[in-house]
Parts: sequence; C-alpha cells; structure tokens
Amino acid sequence: MKNQVWDVLSQSKDEMTAWMKAQGLPGYRGTQLFEALWRHRVKDYEEITSWPKALRENMANQFPLYRLQAETVQRGHDGTLKILGRLYDGQHIETVVLPHDYGYSVCVSSQVGCNMGCKFCASGLLKRTRNLSAGEILDQVRLANDLIADQGAVISRVDLMGIGEPLDNYENVMQFIQIAHDPLGFNLSYRHFTISTSGLVPDIYRLAQEGLPITLAVSLHAPTDDLRRQLMPINKAYPVHQLIEACKDYFHKTGRRVSFEYALLAGINDSNQHAEQLANLLKGFSCHVNLIPWNPVPEHPFQPSSKKRVEEFQRIVQDRGISCTIRKEMGQEIEAACGQLRRREEELLSP
Repeated sequence: MKNQVWDVLSQSKDEMTAWMKAQGLPGYRGTQLFEALWRHRVKDYEEITSWPKALRENMANQFPLYRLQAETVQRGHDGTLKILGRLYDGQHIETVVLPHDYGYSVCVSSQVGCNMGCKFCASGLLKRTRNLSAGEILDQVRLANDLIADQGAVISRVDLMGIGEPLDNYENVMQFIQIAHDPLGFNLSYRHFTISTSGLVPDIYRLAQEGLPITLAVSLHAPTDDLRRQLMPINKAYPVHQLIEACKDYFHKTGRRVSFEYALLAGINDSNQHAEQLANLLKGFSCHVNLIPWNPVPEHPFQPSSKKRVEEFQRIVQDRGISCTIRKEMGQEIEAACGQLRRREEELLSP
C-alpha cells in the first residue's frame, strides 16, 4: 500500500486479501474485488453487487478506480483493432488486438513512450514519460476483452511488444503477468505470454531465473555490432555477442525457444550477406527468426524490403538450418507501426 493512494488495479489477489484483513474486513472481500476487476471487468465498485453498499461507497471515496479509456479505436479490414487509450493522467498509450485462427492476441504497451531510441521505430519518437503500473498494463487486456466480447471471444495470448521496453519496467511487468495468470484474473498460461526486448542483457538473465515458460522475443534487426549500433543505440551497452550469450542462457534455463525479431530495411540490413551472417550468429541453439516487413514511418528515411528480397533472405537463413518465418502483415492501413497513432494524437494536442 502506498502512503495515501492504494493502487487497487495493481494488486494481486493475495495482496487484496491481506489488505482487507488489515482493515478489519473479511479476507474474502479481497478475492471478490480481484475477481470483479478482472474476470467480470467491472468499471466501478457499484457493479460489485456481492458487497454491501457501505463498502462500495467507502472504496469509491478512498480509492477510485481509474479505468483505461478507449479514446480512438481503428478497425482494419482484417479484423485488427488499434486502440489509443487514455490513462488517468491524460497520457496516451497504444494497444493492438489481433485476430488469429486460434482466437485473439493483444499487443500491450509497458511504458508511456520509449527511451531505447531505435532508429526505425515510431515508439521512440516520443520519449518515455513514465512506466505503466501493473494495473495499467492489465487494463489494456481488460479493454481488449471488452471490445471483442460481442463475438463471444476473449484474449488468449499477450505480447508485450507495444510502446516501451518491458524489461525497463521489470517489476511492474512481472506483477502484471502474475495477476493475468491467476485463475480469477485472465487465467492465461505463462506459455501464452511473450516479452519483447531490445536487448537489456542483465534483465534477460534475471528473467531466466524466474523459471517461468514465457517466450522471449529479442529485437535484433542486425547481425553485426557495427550495423546494430547504427540502428539500435542499446548495442553500445550490450554488444551482439553478449546478447546472444544471454539468449542461450535463457533457452537452457527455461527450455523455451528464443525468437529473434528482424525488421527488413531495403539496402540496410537485407542483403544475402546479412542473411548468412545472421544464420552464423544464431547457430548452435534452439531459436527462431521472425522476419518483419517494415511498416513505413514518415519520420524515418527507410524503405521496406521488397517481397522478393524478404523471401530470398528467408531462404538463405532456412537453408542454414535456422527456423525462419515471415510475419503476416496486419493492420497496415490503420497505422499499425507501434507509436504512430499516439504520436499523431500528441501532435494534435500540442500548442
């Protein structure tokens, strides 16, 4: 509990139960609150009809619920939903809901803005303002579920690939995962979470120690230090060989195949030589390369690689024994590149 304002949405079931007991209330009131927030997705305390009126009013007065608001929802022809969410303090984040053969996944943000400075990414064009709390990350899943409820569907997979660097908000991200995993939360298997990182090596080792079968997706985007430093400043702190060693450790400790994200930029990182260098870099442990046809960002000078070039790059990597697929392009007509919608909104609001 914080000094004055208890962050209700960020509490685990056990924390809510303990807090209720500390207030002289039955512990099961905490369980009821937890279930109401996440399984039943209530918007305010008045909807918790299992509570007496006095308790509902007291909680509303002392600890108001600030639910994420959908300010804009863009719908793609393929069923993709891109949400511009407004937080309690007026900040904006993006959340993307993606339809698949198996159901729906949601791509959530972990920070307001990003400080990683990747040269091809729209997210970093607006620097990090703050971390998201566990509750603010959870509320993106809740909002996504609300938007697909009319189809009788629920989110079955969560990708921490939205705005921000998840491992730069480590404690809140792990709290989010634990709550979302809870049977009275979203009841999501650990195997259905993917954490994407630009390469914070110490935190990759830390995540491996958690012993959870979470999928690790590493934004690699270049097979050599020289090129990766140009595209991703994080490589200055954690060079490629250190990053790969951390990924190998993650695989050996968790048994989970590591995924490497590789956005193909025409004439920059998409040559046959780059493909061969990438395959050589990744040989020797179980991993997967996810080739990403780059979504153009007006503020960046790059161009996406041609379909033919992408397919040739894939062939070379596969021929050298590395699992490699091409990510299906989804939602491009609704500004699917992460951060574009938020940046446009911030520009409109600027004086």
